[in-house]
Amino acid sequence: MTEQAGKPFLYVVVCAAGIAADVGELIAAAQARGWEVGVIATPVAVNGFFDTAGVEARTGRPIRSAWRTPGDPRPFPAPDAVVVAPATFNTINKWAAGLADTLAVATLCESYGLGVPVAVLPCVADALAVHPAYRDSLTRLRGMGVRFGEPYSGEPEQDGSRPEFGWERALALLTRG
Repeated sequence: MTEQAGKPFLYVVVCAAGIAADVGELIAAAQARGWEVGVIATPVAVNGFFDTAGVEARTGRPIRSAWRTPGDPRPFPAPDAVVVAPATFNTINKWAAGLADTLAVATLCESYGLGVPVAVLPCVADALAVHPAYRDSLTRLRGMGVRFGEPYSGEPEQDGSRPEFGWERALALLTRG
C-alpha cells in the first residue's frame, strides 16, 4: 500500500469506447471506498472519449497516456490494484499478446510481473467478441489471474435503451477472494 495518507492507489486504465464518458462514476466509487486514483488512458481514449479536465479535477492528478522521459519523476505511486474499464477488443488482445506499444498496455503487461490484482470490464461488440483471437486472449489473461466482469456490448435493448455499464463491478472484482 502507498504511504500517501495511508490510502491504497488504484490505476484506472481507460480505453476508447463510448461508455468511457462515464468513467467519473468509477473514480467517485473508488474514492468513496478510500482509494487514491490515477488514470492512464489509451492515446485514442484521451482524444475526446471522456472529459479529461473533469477527471483530472476529480483525481487531482494528470491523466497519463504517454511515457515519461528518463529523469522525469513518476507522476503516480506504484499501484495496489488496476482496473481496466472500459476494456476494448484491441487493448485486451494486445495485452494478452504482450504487445506493449502504449503506456496503457505496457502498464497492464507490467502489472502481471508486479503481482498487482487487475479487474476488467470488457466493452466489446458482439461481432468482435466471437473472434477466436479475443476468446484466446480472455483465456490467457484469466490464466494470469485477471478478473473479468460480465461482457458489455453496448448494443441497445429492444426498447432502444442501453444497458447500464455497472462501473462498481470492477471494485467488487478486486475484493473477491
